[in-house]
Amino acid sequence: MTALLTVEEVSKSFGPVVALRDVTMSIDEAEAVGLIGDNGAGKSTLIKILSGVYPPSSGGLRLDGRTVEFHSPLDARRAGIEMIYQDLALCNDLDVSANIFLGRERRRRRYGFIRLLDRVGMATETARILEELGIAIAPDREVGSLSGGERQMIAVARALQFQPRLLLMDEPTAALSAEKIRVLLALVDGLKNRGVSVLLISHRFTDILHVCDRIVVVRQGAVVGEIQPHAQSPEHTMAHMHGLMTGDRPISA
Repeated sequence: MTALLTVEEVSKSFGPVVALRDVTMSIDEAEAVGLIGDNGAGKSTLIKILSGVYPPSSGGLRLDGRTVEFHSPLDARRAGIEMIYQDLALCNDLDVSANIFLGRERRRRRYGFIRLLDRVGMATETARILEELGIAIAPDREVGSLSGGERQMIAVARALQFQPRLLLMDEPTAALSAEKIRVLLALVDGLKNRGVSVLLISHRFTDILHVCDRIVVVRQGAVVGEIQPHAQSPEHTMAHMHGLMTGDRPISA
């Protein structure tokens, strides 16, 4: 079976600094893949390449087996890849509905050359989306008044409104309470059931174990291994991430 997305020997350099070295990995349809590694391992650089923020210095991407090139995040979005950034990229002075439809606002009848925003229609659709996701937030709430966890859920709802095939999530649970983390992880499971693939970066290793089908380990810009979530102990997996493994045994500190 052809993978949804294949990364083929991708490298990325910023001047003399090499951020990625010949990274090769794949993501199947309706699969959640965890990406783990220490700070500076290259995880965020990789997903920014997948989302069209950076071009690779070498190597390439295949989508459904066909070579693709993303020159901007819009290119990636058109291909069905959506990214949720750590800073969420929300507009605090707009309400929830306006944020979810930002950049693709619905419009209603014309007055001459002017088409008015369909605020009622967007609010109604926003309420439906939030209810479907189990998010109890009013569409007319100003985003600046929301908690960090609520803002994270709005960012997820906005990304899903684009109906992505692949959702890239960079530390999505960092600002969430334990209750909101459970909601978000349940949402990831729901996305897989709907046929959406997920690439998840998280320093909360328990999140990765809970929802991911595979774990890809990145160290110093290179993929150094792939792990099945419950095939080994968490200690073994963490040792592998930190480079403390020789064969199947941890190296003594």
